[in-house]
Amino acid sequence: MIDTKILKEFKDRSILVTGGTGLIGRQVVAMLCDVGAHVKIVSLDKVTVHDKAEHILGDLLSFDFCKVITKGMDFVVHLAGVKGSATVTKKKLASHFVPTLMMNTNVLEACRINNVQKVVYTSSVGAYATTDIFKESDYRLDSVPMDFAGWAKRMAELQIYTYREQFGLENFSIVRPSNVYGPGDNFDPENAMVIPSLLYRIYHKDDPVVIWGDGSAIRDFIYSRDGAEGVILALYYGTGAGFVNLGSGKGCSIKELVETLHSFLDFNHKFDTTKSSGYPKRVMDISLAQKLIHYNPATTLLEGLKETWDWYVRYSDEYLKKKNYFKEG
Repeated sequence: MIDTKILKEFKDRSILVTGGTGLIGRQVVAMLCDVGAHVKIVSLDKVTVHDKAEHILGDLLSFDFCKVITKGMDFVVHLAGVKGSATVTKKKLASHFVPTLMMNTNVLEACRINNVQKVVYTSSVGAYATTDIFKESDYRLDSVPMDFAGWAKRMAELQIYTYREQFGLENFSIVRPSNVYGPGDNFDPENAMVIPSLLYRIYHKDDPVVIWGDGSAIRDFIYSRDGAEGVILALYYGTGAGFVNLGSGKGCSIKELVETLHSFLDFNHKFDTTKSSGYPKRVMDISLAQKLIHYNPATTLLEGLKETWDWYVRYSDEYLKKKNYFKEG
């Protein structure tokens, strides 16, 4: 939980949240609205997530639009992006890369031009080079992201780097979340990540639920509310001259994930060992975030999965109302 004194600092502030209908975004919006902030959400998703926030249906691929919506804002939290599984982002490189690059460039530059007091940009673990444990101090500017999709996130980080180098701007902060899940996730079966994909197939009574690989791959899963707290803390404290990791800080194998789901859901499953398990291990070191922004993720995997499942049962068709860049190709 974030200290109430910190949250109250956002009372009466004008805050724009791009992608405020998404995973982390809707949690950020709820926290800020609940303490009396004046929140605007900009998104192409046709869903409403909070009755106290102003919902704006608009396209961040338009630079003119970005300049209009950021004008007069005290703070901007830039969460909007194109989310999809590793398979679909590799298959449809342009559908992921181009809009991600354009919206990041437009929003960040509009914030600079309009002198927004504080900005938080949400990057991704994908901006890191491939390794087992991700630590900020190991990052090198000339390293290659773990996959092509990571370049779009990396480019926005470099844009912020140029602002600091040329203009001396220190008001842009960066966070790199790990594998985020929770209410409002992308449950489209064609491009969902591992947790929403599993929940979708369990809900639709697949028997068995087939899982690629042998279950040994280890990932760092972070519940969306914990991620949102990290974003707000980054907005409050700033991240200095670099970025901080947002994750659980703990590795969880896919087998453990399935076992946790089995603890409260009844389904049959099968590991397809003819398919790749993916990279063996990817876990965030969150010690810098704990020190710099006092980040403290508290949601257990079981708690997070239960909350996500309960939400999905109620809103199983919400993903159909969301912008899908991959279908429109």
